[in-house]
Amino acid sequence: MASASDKPVVTRFAPSPTGFLHIGGARTALFNWLFARHHGGKALLRIEDTDRARSTQPAIDAIIAGLDWMGLDWDGETVFQSEREARHAEVANQLLAAGHAYRCYATPEELEEMRAAQRAAKQPLRYDGRWRDRAPSEAPADAPYVVRLKTPQDGETVIHDAVQGTVTVKNSEIDDYILLRSDGTPTYMLAVVVDDHDMGVTHIIRGDDHLNNAFRQLPIIRAMQAIEGGWDDPVYAHIPLIHGSEGAKLSKRHGALGVEAYRDEMGILPEALFNYLLRLGWGYGDKEVVARDEAIALFDLGGVGKSPARFDIKKLQNLNGLYIREADDARLAALAAERIGPQADVALLQQAMPALKMRAKDINELADGAAFLFKSRPLEMTEKAAALLDADARALLSQVSARFGNEIDWTSEALEANLKTMAEELGLGLGKLAQPLRAALTGQTTSPGIFDVLVLLGKEESLARIDAQALPGGAG
Repeated sequence: MASASDKPVVTRFAPSPTGFLHIGGARTALFNWLFARHHGGKALLRIEDTDRARSTQPAIDAIIAGLDWMGLDWDGETVFQSEREARHAEVANQLLAAGHAYRCYATPEELEEMRAAQRAAKQPLRYDGRWRDRAPSEAPADAPYVVRLKTPQDGETVIHDAVQGTVTVKNSEIDDYILLRSDGTPTYMLAVVVDDHDMGVTHIIRGDDHLNNAFRQLPIIRAMQAIEGGWDDPVYAHIPLIHGSEGAKLSKRHGALGVEAYRDEMGILPEALFNYLLRLGWGYGDKEVVARDEAIALFDLGGVGKSPARFDIKKLQNLNGLYIREADDARLAALAAERIGPQADVALLQQAMPALKMRAKDINELADGAAFLFKSRPLEMTEKAAALLDADARALLSQVSARFGNEIDWTSEALEANLKTMAEELGLGLGKLAQPLRAALTGQTTSPGIFDVLVLLGKEESLARIDAQALPGGAG
């Protein structure tokens, strides 16, 4: 049988736009893209929009935007399956004319009776082939019909899957399924095979929930091989699905969200999600951090495991924190500014990034950590910050203000030395001064290093905020 394994690699990602690009689909897209890039081949994008009722333009736009955001570029024009119905029907009619398919005139009522009998006998529900060997002339004139594939009834089909290994299914388990509906429109099973052939796809990399589909799609390919040749068996690679951290099917609570949620709501960087999804079911030794170019160099299907991968949101966030610390400060400042709002000063944010990004795990934390820079006096205090500002703390802030007011060298090093000297003179730990100082300057109990905060705010604003809390009642 003809095989595509010796041809230049062509992969495809073929999402259905009935929803946004979820995390499992994003990983499938990534694996297809990486495999093609690793082998110097082509990665194609096909939108399977034949379900007119459920396919939407916003979903198509979101899928393409999500792929773009992850940096997955595709070769050639995007193919829309709905535009190819005439070609799908053409192949079905070729199969019909060559005797590899037939017209089935069974009515919905007859099919329901058949299924009821199968249920009663506790048999698998599958079409019984009642029109397989009958002449169309036996049907009433002008009766509606579907076109079914005449699948092999004897023997077995073997697939040497690049991930799952050798998988065998008895041909008797596959019924004569529908290629064309009674209105002449193609079914998914036919459309996928025709599109993969016409697009020159050599490797089909998809979730292992599609493994059974491979055994239904191969008979079409092989029938067309017999009719006209040139229809090669693709190389199949069915990758395990993603499970939640507890081992169950991935749910929204455990990460089954659209890519846009990771970008917009969770503040994840695209390179972090790229790296995390790469390692979710694929490995190269103990290597956890894999940059884009290195991923292209290393990726192959041999590194894909057979067991479901477990999604761990904390691991993704930790990896994201690593990428944030390595990211360009100007880029991070622009991303944080989008979340802070129009009052954000991007230049000041960029100046603050070296201090802010050391402890942030996502862009939201960056924005939250920087929010103190743009607050107006009097600062709104969190409950914990307000609790730090008791009478003793306010008295200490008065002394800090007086001391800092005389500071000429407004640098983190000079301010730290000054405050440490004050703490020693008062016989206090540095935290006794730094904690109420942080509350007065930021309205929070967490922030970048307190001396970085002082420098970023500048002398005038820092003293004004300290004085606002050092005065009786904390009035500004």
